[in-house]
Amino acid sequence: MAENNKTLNRFRKTAFWEGVSFLLLLGIAMPIKYGLGNPYPVKVIGMAHGVLFIAYVIFLILAAMEYDWPLKKSVIAFLASLVPFGPFIFDKRLEQESAEGALADAPVED
Repeated sequence: MAENNKTLNRFRKTAFWEGVSFLLLLGIAMPIKYGLGNPYPVKVIGMAHGVLFIAYVIFLILAAMEYDWPLKKSVIAFLASLVPFGPFIFDKRLEQESAEGALADAPVED
């Protein structure tokens, strides 16, 4: 993994907020729209979610290119953005891979 992980950090932060916006859209804004007949929250949260989704895809492409992710991993990351809680699950996987890589690179002490 590259020494400077600014791209990966941006991807992970964007993924977090994209995931939050998706949950807000599904769990709060849409019930208000269809249950109470008020479409305004969907317009506001939907716009924010749309912008965050586009940023997610852009940072996904950048991270995949910078870190030489296999196509399968990139596709899974994209599909994760389409499923509630998906970005959080994928981020956990990235965190585990990072920890395993750090352990593999650490010097062995006797």
